[in-house]
Amino acid sequence: MSTPQQLHLSAALDGAGWHPAARHQPDGTPQFTLDHWAGQAATAEAALLDFVTVEDPLSRLPGPGDDLDRRLGHTLRRLDALTLAGALAARTRHLGIIPTVVLNTAQPAPIAKAIASLDHLSAGRAGVRTQLSPAKPIPLETLFTPEVQALLAQIFDRAADVVSVVRALWDGAEDEALLRPLAPGRFADPDAEDADAAAAAAEWRLDPAPSTAPRSPQGHPVVFTLAHILIPWRYGARAADVVAVTPHTAEDARTTVAEIRTEQAAAGRADRTVHVFADLLVHLDEKPGAAADRRERLDGTLGTEHTSDALTFAGTPDELADLLQEWQAAGLTGYRLRPATTAHDLPAIATGLVPELQRRGLYRTAYAEGTLRDRLGLGAP
Repeated sequence: MSTPQQLHLSAALDGAGWHPAARHQPDGTPQFTLDHWAGQAATAEAALLDFVTVEDPLSRLPGPGDDLDRRLGHTLRRLDALTLAGALAARTRHLGIIPTVVLNTAQPAPIAKAIASLDHLSAGRAGVRTQLSPAKPIPLETLFTPEVQALLAQIFDRAADVVSVVRALWDGAEDEALLRPLAPGRFADPDAEDADAAAAAAEWRLDPAPSTAPRSPQGHPVVFTLAHILIPWRYGARAADVVAVTPHTAEDARTTVAEIRTEQAAAGRADRTVHVFADLLVHLDEKPGAAADRRERLDGTLGTEHTSDALTFAGTPDELADLLQEWQAAGLTGYRLRPATTAHDLPAIATGLVPELQRRGLYRTAYAEGTLRDRLGLGAP
């Protein structure tokens, strides 16, 4: 009998949880203290999760939670993800720490230095969640128009160029001439007739003596992205080590994985390990029906049914394990779980879901030594 392929598990940390009413529960008000966040990281590490991501978007879509905030006098705020990641690295020993960096207008050199520094401080447990977060959210009804799709293609091409240059900087490249071919047109043209004007117009620049961190323990910290449709899938296949997607059925998962593998081959990365995870928003409870009841109470506080880009699951750890196993057969290699409320659902992942997966032989029983790249089987960069 063959040994089942073990799953990778991670968690997305975002304040009090991913349900908009979570921060309005008695145990759910976001606390902007290190103890609040370190407690979440400790729970994730006790669950032997591969890593956690820390949210930090430039913008977000308006939603019913905004009205609730206004009625109750609250405002959604976030701490800086990079600063928080450094603090969490110091409070953990094994857990991977992946802060969000918005790439819209980012310069590659500061990203490379910040994430390499985090990798040193965490002894090889760092990554970066690359996110495209437009200043003005794109309405869903216009998303698939030719104009918006063309704009998205440009934005994600730029993001892929950022990652290419960041990886080269991690490898020690310090000469702009070595970076120029990785991102055509992004750096100043040295042959321009007016060199000063060309430099002023350039999107990126590298100082003659750049301040960089030493090569990090992983060489290349893990690059993670969330992708919903073809253009972001293409970006993930080209640039990332882990691509999280949002299927709602096993067939959705199978189709998405196939699309990403096709794009991965087209990008010349067929021989590289690129994980495809699924994002799931989870309400968990050991007692049958209790998670659904809790979701209904949260929706009642919100004043409407909460929907998400990812599938919302409400059930027992056994039922969730069944779903993860079914979707694994569709080609997924792991999952990023979004706790509906971190006070309840993150501990439920640690004490309910993980033991059930271990019982089925689908999850580790201890951390092994090594870097986050080692844990994910990514190999040398």
